[in-house]
Amino acid sequence: MSENASTKFFDLHVTGIGYLNRAREVPVRRGEPFLAVDISALHGAADQVEYTRFDCRVSGEEAKKVVKAAMKHLQAERKVLVAFKLGDLYAETFTYGKGEKAGQTGVSLKARLLRIDWVKVDGETVYSAPASSDAPARSQEGDGDPAPVSGPEDSSTGAAEGVADYLPEEVTLARDDPDFEAKKARLKAQGYRFDGQTCTWRLAA
Repeated sequence: MSENASTKFFDLHVTGIGYLNRAREVPVRRGEPFLAVDISALHGAADQVEYTRFDCRVSGEEAKKVVKAAMKHLQAERKVLVAFKLGDLYAETFTYGKGEKAGQTGVSLKARLLRIDWVKVDGETVYSAPASSDAPARSQEGDGDPAPVSGPEDSSTGAAEGVADYLPEEVTLARDDPDFEAKKARLKAQGYRFDGQTCTWRLAA
């Protein structure tokens, strides 16, 4: 809870790990443009990761610097994984304009991006914020000045490398599973390869 001389506020924050997408400057008809970014937040079992999308207005000053520096990685279609802190979460409805859902009502989760604790590009840590009292467990680096966000000189690519630290090395998937095809596709996207000798899916090195 935060407070000033006359008013008390109860803060509601969302913290997690997710991929950055669609970082952009949003023009305002009467006012200054603002920085926005989508975050696809990870949740669920490590071998069956689900994603929830947040449409964020970047509010924290340090977060603005980090997102702006990460734009070049997004433009190069590299995987940018971050530990984030959001505030002022609310839902906003909209109507799909095209595609299979054209005319249907959808829901977008809106929030303010307050802080980024660390950044990984294609699985390699390229930024770490100073440790703070509210996010010690999510920081992956020690105390000290933030390192600039810059591309690693020798980084591998792949959809799952940023979350490799959180995935099991081996997964068993039964062919009679009703969601077999969807789970198989998800495992492939996360970097798993089928081992015919053991009949299991193994995380690629």
